[in-house]
This record gives sequence, C-alpha cells and structure tokens, in this order.
Amino acid sequence: MSLKKWSIFVDLKMEIKDKELHRVVTTTVIYRPDFTYLITKRSPNKKVQPSKWCFPGGGLSVDDYINTSCSTSSGQWYGALEKSLRREIKEEVNLEIGKPEFFTDFTFIIPSATPTVGLTFFAEYLSGEVKLDEDATDFTWVSLEEAGKYDLIIGLLGELRGIDEILRSRKLN
Repeated sequence: MSLKKWSIFVDLKMEIKDKELHRVVTTTVIYRPDFTYLITKRSPNKKVQPSKWCFPGGGLSVDDYINTSCSTSSGQWYGALEKSLRREIKEEVNLEIGKPEFFTDFTFIIPSATPTVGLTFFAEYLSGEVKLDEDATDFTWVSLEEAGKYDLIIGLLGELRGIDEILRSRKLN
C-alpha cells in the first residue's frame, strides 16, 4: 500500500467514534479435492479493493439472526456467523459448501471510518454452478501456483498458502 493511502487510514483513527464497535465480515476459501480454489474479481464499483481478485464473502447482518428464535432463554443466537457466511456464498457465487473451518482473522478500516474484523474460513465445494452477483465480474478456479498470477488483495496469497498446506497434510486426494 502506498504511503499516501496508508496516511488516509492513519487519519481515520481520529474519526472513529466508538473504538469497540466493529463491522464483521467473512471470506471463504472454497476448495475442491484437486486443490483448486475459487477466486472472484471484485466489481470496479466496489469502494474497497475495486477490481481485485479475492475469496467470496461479505458482512454479518442483524437480519441473519434477528427474525429467528433465540438459541437461549437469555436472548442469544448461536450460529449466526455461519448462517451469514453461507448466505453470502449463496448470494455471491450460488454454491453449496461443506462445514466451514476457521483459518485466521484480520482487521482493517474501511473508507467510511468503520473498523472491520474479517474472519477467513475454508470449506469444501459441495454443489452448484458458479453464478456471480453484482459484487463480482469474473471468477476462476485456480491452483496455489496459478493464484499468484492474479491481482489478489494483498495478504490473500499467504492465506491460500496456509490453507493449501493444511489440506495437503490431510491428503484430500
């Protein structure tokens, strides 16, 4: 990231009103048994990382749980994050996935000065044909080696390396 762009983020720290309030987003590395991974190209209209290649994902919404029964008598909902993750995968790429596994977390501040917590998961592709929504303009299934040839959001190639290592150690083939 250029110093000019970085200074924008540094300046944003002064504008953050509630330093404990964060937006929550997920990304999911969807994999097939042949060690290929789905990446999508973000729309040029996106405010954050336009036209960069990434993993599908999106934000947790109150609507992911508020209209469902609470999981406990004290008003808590369990499983809202996974529900949100699956909803985002279905909306963005029209796929069904296996049980998501947590890989890592990351934080950043979006241009609206909203602190954001991102959680990266990985999950096996189960079914469906990729159909993109308006958030993306292209997609492809890539190996780890091929992924390095795409203009990925910085950091994602490292995430993919780590997930590829985990999956290969499990001998998916």
